[in-house]
Amino acid sequence: MSATMSTWRQYYALTKPRVVQLIVFCALIGMALAVPGWPSGSEWRTIGAACAGIWLVAAAAAAFNCLIEQHIDARMKRTAWRPTARGELSPRQALVFSALLCSAGAVVLLVWVNALTLWLTLATFVGYAVIYTVWLKPTTPQNIVIGGASGAMPPVLGWAAMRGELGAEAWLMCLIIFLWTPPHFWALALYRVEDYRRSGLPMLPVTHGSDFTRLQVLLYTWVLLAATLLPFLIGMSGWLYLVAALGLGLRFCWFGWRLYRDYSDELARRTFWFSIWYLTLLFAALLVDHYAAAWLY
Repeated sequence: MSATMSTWRQYYALTKPRVVQLIVFCALIGMALAVPGWPSGSEWRTIGAACAGIWLVAAAAAAFNCLIEQHIDARMKRTAWRPTARGELSPRQALVFSALLCSAGAVVLLVWVNALTLWLTLATFVGYAVIYTVWLKPTTPQNIVIGGASGAMPPVLGWAAMRGELGAEAWLMCLIIFLWTPPHFWALALYRVEDYRRSGLPMLPVTHGSDFTRLQVLLYTWVLLAATLLPFLIGMSGWLYLVAALGLGLRFCWFGWRLYRDYSDELARRTFWFSIWYLTLLFAALLVDHYAAAWLY
């Protein structure tokens, strides 16, 4: 029994649960904002099916990523524990697991959501698992910037699930995640630079050095702050969101400035973890603002 549970835990680890949870959360925000007011009973069923389908396909992409990068993961302290890197799960097991998850997610999205969401989700799978993992990540220090396009898609998937079409609001949320991705990952790469150097991946701190990377983090935090004001400026959100966006954004810029002026691995680690809370709280504020406006007006 314990051996069976251990095997299931290994499969579960392949799905990168924390990453997938954030993906589904951002997709859920896109779904909620696509519906004026509180969702109806049928809309709740669509939301549940869309979350399940997106989770399955995102988990499949994560498992495929672990399969492709098993030898790289084995050379990095941060990822050496993964079942594929340790040889606890074979490449065939990881591939079959990924294929089953992707197939199940595709069926859920096609049958209980809509075809547009299915194709967009599968395109995101290809963008992350193939274009980013196989091509961009090992070949260019701009891998995070270019590959971030697929990681920024969850709100678009959520919007498509509820509307059956794509709206400007969905793409604006996508833009915010796209601009958040580089400072988030480069903060990690700064204090894990030796890991990336051993792995052979051309991450920006390895190819261009710490000073240049820290400058990029600082610049991106300010550009991100400007982008997060757009929902308020176009009437997509209200004052509650604006206050949250300004407070969180200025805090992120402060981290970027300190990182640029007085670097330490501990500060880079704190910046990385703050960036995760930043995105979570920013989108939560967008959600709360949406329902507050519906309740007030």
